[in-house]
Amino acid sequence: MTAAVFIGCSFIAFGPALALCVCTIAAEPLRLLFLIAGGFFWLVSLLLSSLVWFIAVQIGGSNNASVKKNLLIFGVMVSVLLQEVFRFAYYKLLKKANKGLMTISQEETLPISVRQLSYVSGLGFGIMSGVFSLVNILTDSWGPGTVGIYGDSPQYFLSSAFMTLAIVLLHIFWGIVFFDACEKKKWWALALVILSHLLVSGVTFQNPQYEGSLVPSYIIMMLMATWAFFTAGGSLRNLKLCLMCRDKDFLLANQRPR
Repeated sequence: MTAAVFIGCSFIAFGPALALCVCTIAAEPLRLLFLIAGGFFWLVSLLLSSLVWFIAVQIGGSNNASVKKNLLIFGVMVSVLLQEVFRFAYYKLLKKANKGLMTISQEETLPISVRQLSYVSGLGFGIMSGVFSLVNILTDSWGPGTVGIYGDSPQYFLSSAFMTLAIVLLHIFWGIVFFDACEKKKWWALALVILSHLLVSGVTFQNPQYEGSLVPSYIIMMLMATWAFFTAGGSLRNLKLCLMCRDKDFLLANQRPR
């Protein structure tokens, strides 16, 4: 049963992201490079978050439960803000890198568009975030022990997998909206991305009442998915044609660098 839990939760959490990676990135070395770099930037943000958390715990260390909870909330907020700061830093770096590639390229168009960069970087952030969110939980799924034996929810692993899936996909949508907002200087959109990230991270404090965290997270994910779809140039007409398999060149057309 433990193997089934491990494989099932892994498939739920990372299946869509790996499918996207294989279908849209793996065959393009440049995209793969930017994907790995995005994951590295997320790791650096995690390192700095851990450092801030360690210092805060040393300064405000206490056995008081309320103090520990406040420190945890502070740590989550710092982590989210640092992730978005490093997303912006990665955007600036990619813009400079793209200009350099344009200089040495023999083509008149950019080797990779800003929209492609936003998608690839978001997927890199999401995969790395998901790995660090779920890897320890998946390890614990091998036992020993039985989840829920003391009255806790027996759906701990399943709920964690669905939450990780939401976070991975949200990072893709956040990346698309974030990069577009930077390009067009829509600071209100940047603020909404950061606020939605803080909100999704904040609702996890409702656990182990998982419906209190999963339902709001998936509502936000659907809203961000819709926003990202139209931001990336999608339309209801294109979506209808794509779903009816009457516009097979739609995805290819949207991959042209701009």
